Amino acid sequence: MGNENANNLQNREVAVELRNISKHFKGVYANKNINISLFKGEILSILGENGSGKTTLMNMLSGIYQPEEGEIFINGEKASIHSPRDAFDYGIGMVHQHFKLVDVFTAAENIVLGIKDKESLKDAYSKLTEISTRYGFDIDLKKKIHNMSVSEKQTVEIIKVLYRNASILILDEPTAVLTPQEADKLFGIIRKMRDDGKSIILITHKLAEVLSVSDRVAILRKGEYITTLNTKETDERELTEYMVGKKVDLKLERLRILASPPVLEIRGLNVKKDDGTNAIQDLSFYLRGGQILGVAGIAGCGQKELCEAIVGLRHYTGLITHKGQNIGGFSPEKIKEIGIRMSFIPEDRLGLGLAPNLSITDNLLLKTYRQNKGIFVDRETARSEAKELIERYGVVTPSTETPVKNLSGGNIQKILVGREIGSDPNVIITAYPVRGLDINSSYMIYDILNEEKAKNTSILFIGEDLDVLLTFCDKIMVLCEGKCMGIVHTKNTTKEEIGLMMTGAKNLVELYPEKEQGIAPDSLLTKKEWKQLAKENEKNDK
Repeated sequence: MGNENANNLQNREVAVELRNISKHFKGVYANKNINISLFKGEILSILGENGSGKTTLMNMLSGIYQPEEGEIFINGEKASIHSPRDAFDYGIGMVHQHFKLVDVFTAAENIVLGIKDKESLKDAYSKLTEISTRYGFDIDLKKKIHNMSVSEKQTVEIIKVLYRNASILILDEPTAVLTPQEADKLFGIIRKMRDDGKSIILITHKLAEVLSVSDRVAILRKGEYITTLNTKETDERELTEYMVGKKVDLKLERLRILASPPVLEIRGLNVKKDDGTNAIQDLSFYLRGGQILGVAGIAGCGQKELCEAIVGLRHYTGLITHKGQNIGGFSPEKIKEIGIRMSFIPEDRLGLGLAPNLSITDNLLLKTYRQNKGIFVDRETARSEAKELIERYGVVTPSTETPVKNLSGGNIQKILVGREIGSDPNVIITAYPVRGLDINSSYMIYDILNEEKAKNTSILFIGEDLDVLLTFCDKIMVLCEGKCMGIVHTKNTTKEEIGLMMTGAKNLVELYPEKEQGIAPDSLLTKKEWKQLAKENEKNDK
């Protein structure tokens, strides 16, 4: 299995052929003797663990990198791709996970930007309308990017490469920020493009999507090509075993624990974004000990600001209490001083989470250096802890003294998670803790969070994979443009209902206002005490 001759596709025309492609950085191979073919009119998924070479390989095909060994053939002819512009000349267009758009320009202006032989905007509208109609895109070409949803921005990026006559499309994690409904719509568009003769490479970590939309899947491991499979003839377990090189237990479970009274309570929370606009509006919820509360929402709907407000990094109005104690306005240091063991795994791992220029050892010291008495810090203990973290989480690094900026994204995330979990927290605020991690490492993180849950720790889990949220969490709070659309028990809801709430099409708070969404019936504070706290906070805020 894995020989492409076994796929009975040898009679089809080849759009892209990668022959013996190799690329290394500082003596370490990112890709080694890769041989993969993409046929005309097919969807090929590329799978692999972190560091398997997927991104490097696609960067070579799209002109960002050049191979040191091997050859690339496009439509049967040897290609010389030295830049993204060269790639476009060969009909190759890549839609990156992080969009490259100018916020103050319209959709149409972004699409035609950078084209040498630019048509008049009027002529461009005609062609863009034809593309939108042909593939079923729903987009206002005159709308400015800063007014668009994430799915609209992605649509602009896809139309942009089609406008440049791309016949070979590379989509990098295209559903990472989409609702289930938006993802299904995108897959329909991708299938239409395939049926129209386009050749599509899909990079995704969601195995269910691979099996749903792709015709074949090529698997890389540690920079080397392993096999290509027909998706109709495989399953998640086989794909995972090829990726990892051994059998992996894909069992994700929700621990059933008798939850304790509320540990963290939030009432009437309002938080601003950096530009002064509303990020979170009148949000109320609570976290019990031994409970995982998931947070679902389209990217940018207030998740980042919510986390930063809770841990003391962002100003807010409203009330936050820990076991009945008001922590309003407390800095992270003050929260720690009063004995609250709160860990924070932020979305921005190399900005807010870790100091990129410091070593692994020094990044562990950042969590504890204020506890040191005297002028010296205990580096030996920190170094020993760093070694334990590296061993436990399987961090690939030359040493404990390696600057974290020199590590891969997945290994950086392991260090951040390991440091925060290792501080023995009773509250964990985590945003996308498995982002950038391979399947093996992701399940290890889920297991560790379940271990913390079993210790009666309260966990706020912001995630982007709804299947994981529904399987792993006890409840899910759904946000839409900073407002709570409802808090639901995972055993009583569906992915489709969550998707409707994420877009604001369904609002349980408005449907059932008498339920007082997010207010704990066994709050540690009486209504009178809550009112008194609210008055004190309002006075202090002024």
